[in-house]
Amino acid sequence: MPVDFESYRPSDLPDEDTNGRRILEFLARNPELGFRPSELAEELDIPRGSVGTTLRRLEQRGLVRHKGEYWAINAEAYDAHTAAQIGLRAVADAFAGDGYDRTDDWDADLPDLDADESGDESTDGCCIDAEPSSSRRTRSATRRDGPT
Repeated sequence: MPVDFESYRPSDLPDEDTNGRRILEFLARNPELGFRPSELAEELDIPRGSVGTTLRRLEQRGLVRHKGEYWAINAEAYDAHTAAQIGLRAVADAFAGDGYDRTDDWDADLPDLDADESGDESTDGCCIDAEPSSSRRTRSATRRDGPT
C-alpha cells in the first residue's frame, strides 16, 4: 500500500485500548522473539481473526515485521517505545511526592472553575457577564428605533 513518503511516520502508535496497541506492547516486551498469530491471540486473549488483520495493519505502518509466520516488533518502533517509556519514567520521578500521588481524592481540593464569583453557576462555564441583560436590551431597542 503506497503512502505519502514525506508525511509517513512509522513511530505513530495505535490508539490505547486497541488490539494494535496490546500486540505492539507485548512484542515490545519481547523484542528478541517472534510469535505466530495464534500465540499472540492466546497470550493476549484476542480473537485469532483479529490478530492477523491487526498485524498486517501494524506492518503497513512500519511497526512490526515478519519472517514466515513469525511476527516481531520493528527495531525503530521498539526504539520509539523504549524512549517513550524512559520519558514517562522521568516524568513520574520528577513529580513523585508532589501530593497528588498520595491520595485518590486529590481533585476534591480543586476550585470549581464553572462557578462565578457569587457562587452561582455561569451559563457558559467560561465568563462572567460584565453588563446586566436589561441594559443590553435597552441599548438594542434604541439602536433599532433610531434617534427620536
